[in-house]
Formats: sequence, C-alpha cells, structure tokens
Amino acid sequence: MVRPIGVIDSGVGGMTVAKELMRQLPKESIVYIGDTKRCPYGPRTEEEVRTFTWEMVEHLKKHDIKMLVIACNTATAFTLNELKRKLEIPVLGVIEPGARAAITFSENKRIGVIGTEGTVRSQAYPEALKSIDESIHVNSQACPPFVPLVERGVLEGPEAEEVVKTTLKPLKDKNGIDTLILGCTHYPLIRDVIQNEMGASINVISSGEETAREASLILSYNHLQEKGNLPPIYKFYTTGDFHKFKKIADEWFEGPLDTFEVIELDPVEIF
Repeated sequence: MVRPIGVIDSGVGGMTVAKELMRQLPKESIVYIGDTKRCPYGPRTEEEVRTFTWEMVEHLKKHDIKMLVIACNTATAFTLNELKRKLEIPVLGVIEPGARAAITFSENKRIGVIGTEGTVRSQAYPEALKSIDESIHVNSQACPPFVPLVERGVLEGPEAEEVVKTTLKPLKDKNGIDTLILGCTHYPLIRDVIQNEMGASINVISSGEETAREASLILSYNHLQEKGNLPPIYKFYTTGDFHKFKKIADEWFEGPLDTFEVIELDPVEIF
C-alpha cells in the first residue's frame, strides 16, 4: 500500500511546497490540506494555531501518512517541536530549510525576513539563522496584506504591485540586505512582484526547494521512500471556498490533480 506525504497549510500557500515535493519526489503521493476557511493564521494566537494545526493533522492520520510537512511558517513556528515529540512519523517544517538556503546565498550576512505577524513575533527565523551563524544580521518585517491578496487570487497586476510596494517600503528604506527570505509559503505566489520591487540585486529565497530536498533525505534515511511503479496520487482538500482554491491550484500546477474536495475538520482537544 502506498503511504502518502501529508502537507498542511493555512491556505493555498503551501501549494508552493507541494509543487516542489512533486518535482523532486515524483513517485511520492501527497495529501494536502489548506485551511482556507480560517486563513490567515498570522494574526491568530498561538493556542488557535496549535488547535487548527492539530485538527489538520488528525484528519491526515486517516490517510495513513508516512511524513508530515508543515508548509506554513506560522504553524511551523508554534507547533513543530510539539508535533515532532508527539507523532511517530517524521515531521518537517519550512523555517530551518529556508534559513539554511538564505545563508548559502547571502554574501554580506545581512538577511531580510518577511512573514506573517505570528511568524515575525515568534522570532523563529532570527533564531534559526543565528543558530547557524551568530554574525548574521536580520531585519524582519510582518506583511499582513500579502496572504489575503494571494488567497483572493490577485497574484500580479496593478493591485498586487501597489500592495507590495507600500508594504515593503520600510524594509527597502533600511537598505543593506542582499538576501530576502519569503517567510510565508503564500509569498512565492507573488514572488515576481516582490522581486521587481526589491530589485534584481536581492536574492529572494523561498523555502520550498530546500524543504523538498530535506524531505527526500529524511525519507531515504528512514527507508520510507516509494520504490514501486504505481503512479502517485495527489489529493487536495480545502476547508473554505472550493472555486478560489481550485482556480489557484489550476494556475500553479502543470498537470491535473486527482482529488479536490471541501472538508470539515473535526474539533480536537490539544494537550
């Protein structure tokens, strides 16, 4: 029996990670849950994020997943260590892979981080970066308008450009950074707009590629990689607006996906 990789996110942003998993691990099946009904997670309390994350995890358990990828920076910041302790499968977040990639690209050790309020408040990226190299200088900025923009499917054009320009102005004014971490998996969906605003000299880093690479290593180490010849199955679930969810997925993925459904998540008691 083929056991899939489970991927969870607050909405559509985790599709950027799922796409990279599909590219690098073409034999692996994926079950994805995007909690679009309660997105964004950034302004929510840590307790709310923990509760919502566990509800998605409990649903994924029904699919007998062999690995969990938390494709949401806010959920990673608040729940990664807890999930690693309590689940009997490998659990991978997106923050540490993104931090490692940024350090690889940065030449002047001045790194910018943009993310949700929750991710920035958690200090997860500065801690991850400085745990690798204490001399790294980090400028962090929350970008609350970005996730709603992406969830509405506004990925380019005048509105996206104006929102990005206005939001990133304080970070641009600080100058000095040569690398910018997209500390939310929604942001790669507007990566071109962000890159144009920041300028061609800035390395814009998404954690998806590095997360997929790490997932491959973890699966191999635990002897969990799929070795059969059955075609992979891709199941995508949303808790919110089906049509918006599918529209963005159709634009983002090159081939058809096997399942698209709206689901209700059962409440859980966190402990």
